Amino acid sequence: MKITDYTEVANVYDENRYRFEEVQTDTELENFIKQNPRSSYNVLDLACGTGIYLHYQATNFNDVQIQWHGLDASMDMLHKAKERLKGVSLEHGLAEEMPYEEESMNFILNNYAFHHFTEKEQVLDEIQRVLKKEGVYKLHNIDIHGMKNWWIYHYFPSAYREDLKRFWTKELIFAELDRRGFNVKIDCNYQMKKVKVADYLDHVKNRDISVLTLLDDKEYAEGLDRIIYDLNRNSDKEIINDFSELICVAQKI
Repeated sequence: MKITDYTEVANVYDENRYRFEEVQTDTELENFIKQNPRSSYNVLDLACGTGIYLHYQATNFNDVQIQWHGLDASMDMLHKAKERLKGVSLEHGLAEEMPYEEESMNFILNNYAFHHFTEKEQVLDEIQRVLKKEGVYKLHNIDIHGMKNWWIYHYFPSAYREDLKRFWTKELIFAELDRRGFNVKIDCNYQMKKVKVADYLDHVKNRDISVLTLLDDKEYAEGLDRIIYDLNRNSDKEIINDFSELICVAQKI
């Protein structure tokens, strides 16, 4: 499978406004704290990127004693995170070899990143090792197997073939966590609707969406040309778009 080079993406990553607009208070973490009262918590954002999610959560949970941790494989992304975050322990490293002691974390967040891990089974082994008993691992991602009409696949057909190599099915995610003794629950929120193509042109030009970086320049240019062609013919062009959001909450037994 191909791997996104976040050295190239880091400088444009935060220019995608949706990365900020879509962040909300993490309700699973909120519920965990309510159901497991204690004096303090260790929370890890696994593949924390530029720290957008961590910054929002740290701000909204400032009345709870939480030691926030962030781990990412890209030093360039971490440089951005360090500029944004204060009072957060940031580490450069791989999810397959986390630099944390056994049973040191109460909660592990993993947002839109599991598909990037090359050795996914090893990552799950590390999550099991690092989590405390009754700790929670939350995996939040898209379910590409349930969204074949995503706008990106419409204009960049080879992107779907690349994503099939990177994304596990929800059945496989469930099975692998269950095999490791986790109590697993997976919810998928699916929607299909028409969307305006013009709303996504800037995303394509920014090329911060990981699968677009995996396409060669010729494929990328051809997809961009198709979008521009459609908009030149009809600036209000709409296409059918489907989207499936996956949230997996797994508690270590």
